[in-house]
Amino acid sequence: MAKRPREDVTEELFAFLTNNLDTYVERLSEFVAIPSVSAEADRRPECVRAVEWYKSWCEKLGGHTQMRPNPLKTQQMGSETVELPPILLAEFGGDPKLPTLLVYGHLDVQPAALSDGWNTEPFVLTEKAGLMYGRGSTDDKGPVCAWLWVIEAHKKLDKPLPVNIRLIAEAMEESGSIGLSELVRELAFPGGYLDPKVIDHICISDNYYVGNKPCLTHGLRGNCYFEINVRCSTSDLHSGVFGGSIHEAMTDLVKIMSTLIDSSGKILIEGLEKDVAPLGEGEIEALEAMDFDLDTYKSEVGVRGVSDKLLFEGDKAKTLMSRWRYPTCSLHGIEGAFDGPGAKTVIPRNVTGKFSIRLVPNMEPDKVKECVEKYVKKEWAKLHSPNPMTIEMTKGSFPWYRDPNADNFLAARRATMRVHGVEPQLTREGGSIPITLELEAVTGAVCVMFPIGASDDMAHAQNEKLGRANYLNGMKCLGAYVHELAALTPNT
Repeated sequence: MAKRPREDVTEELFAFLTNNLDTYVERLSEFVAIPSVSAEADRRPECVRAVEWYKSWCEKLGGHTQMRPNPLKTQQMGSETVELPPILLAEFGGDPKLPTLLVYGHLDVQPAALSDGWNTEPFVLTEKAGLMYGRGSTDDKGPVCAWLWVIEAHKKLDKPLPVNIRLIAEAMEESGSIGLSELVRELAFPGGYLDPKVIDHICISDNYYVGNKPCLTHGLRGNCYFEINVRCSTSDLHSGVFGGSIHEAMTDLVKIMSTLIDSSGKILIEGLEKDVAPLGEGEIEALEAMDFDLDTYKSEVGVRGVSDKLLFEGDKAKTLMSRWRYPTCSLHGIEGAFDGPGAKTVIPRNVTGKFSIRLVPNMEPDKVKECVEKYVKKEWAKLHSPNPMTIEMTKGSFPWYRDPNADNFLAARRATMRVHGVEPQLTREGGSIPITLELEAVTGAVCVMFPIGASDDMAHAQNEKLGRANYLNGMKCLGAYVHELAALTPNT
C-alpha cells in the first residue's frame, strides 16, 4: 500500500527544543535535587518522590498514568524491612492506526556524597563550561526527562505525536529492578499494557557513546553476581591478643578471591569461557574502524597519571573486545572488613567477598553459577581451612544481542543522521540492563539502545555529568526517531 505524504515537523521541533533548553535544564536541576538513592533504606522515600515527580509531569502533558504497586511489596535490607517504590506506567496516545513505542527508563540513582570525591554537591546540578554535574544527570534522569520534553514540544506546537508511546519508569534499577520482571509479566496479556499485538518497538536510553561519535547499541553483557562468606568466630577479635592462634576468615577469603583472576585480566576459573561465541567475519576490522582513541580512553577511565597503562596497551580492537564481547571477572569488595580511616587492629569474625562475572553470547547464568561454585569449592579444599565457607550467586542475567539492521535500528539511524549528520557507530556495551530481554520476550518487539550521554559522563562515579549539547541533541534524536518510526509504517 502506498504511503500518504507525512508532514515533516522535525525542523520546527528542533527549533522549539533549542529555544527552550534553559527551561529543560532548570527542570532537570529540580529532578536531580531529589536524592533517589535506591540502595539506601533511609532514602527510599526519595525514590517514591522521584516517581511522583515524573508522574506529575506525565499528567501535565496529557498522559494517562498508573502507579502500580511493586508486586514484591517489600525488601529486606539488613535487619530492616523496607517498602519498594511503585512502578509508573504512562500512556500517550491510543490510536490503533499508529505504531506503539514502549519506552523504559529509571528514576533512581547511585549513592553519592561530597566526601566521596565530588568537586560539587552531587544533588545540586552545577553547570561548568556547558557540562552539567550532578548525580543522575546522565544516568538516567537526563534521558528520561528528554522524552517528556519531546512530548511537550509536540503538544506546544499543536502537532500530534506520530506514534503511541507507553512508558515504564521504575525507581529500583540501581538495586536490581526488584519486582519489575514480575510486573512486566503481569502486564503482558491481550488487552494489557504490554499486549504483544500492540507493542511494535522498544527504546531504552540508559547507556553512552563510545568515543566522540553518536552510537546505537545492539549488544549488552549479562551479569552474575557472587558472594563468598567465611566465618572464623562468633565475635571480632583483638589481633594482638588472639592473632596467630586461630584460622582467620580474612586470610582465607583473600586467598580464594585471588584465585579467580590474575593481574593481566585473565579469568582463572576453568571452563567459564567454553561457551563464548566465536569471532564473526569482519568483526575485528569493524572494531579497528571505530572512533575510539586509546589515549582519550586512558583519561576517561582515570589511569592517566596513575598507571598510564591499559591491559591491552596500544590495541584498540582487543580493548573493545575485552569490554564488549568477552567475559570479565571483577572483584568488588569485602563486607565485614574494616575500611574506615585510621588503624583498627581487629580480626573480623565474618567476611563476605563480592565479585561478578560479565556474560557474553552464548553464556548462560546457570552454567556460569555451576562453573564458579565448582571452582571455588575446589580451591577452598586446597586451603585445608576448618572455617565454614559458603558461595552464593545473588543475581544472574543473560547477555543481549540484536541485529542492528532491524527496522527499529533503521529508524534510530535515520534520526541520528538528521541531527548529527553522520551515521551512528553500531556498538555493544559492557554493562547489563536485564529488563531489556524481559520486555522483548513478553512483547515480541525489538529493542534499540539509544544513548544520548557521552563516553566520559562518569555514570556511577564521582562528578557524573551530562553536557548541555548532549541533552539537547538527545531530545532532537528522540524527537526525530518517533517520526522515523512512523515513516516505517504505511498509512491507512
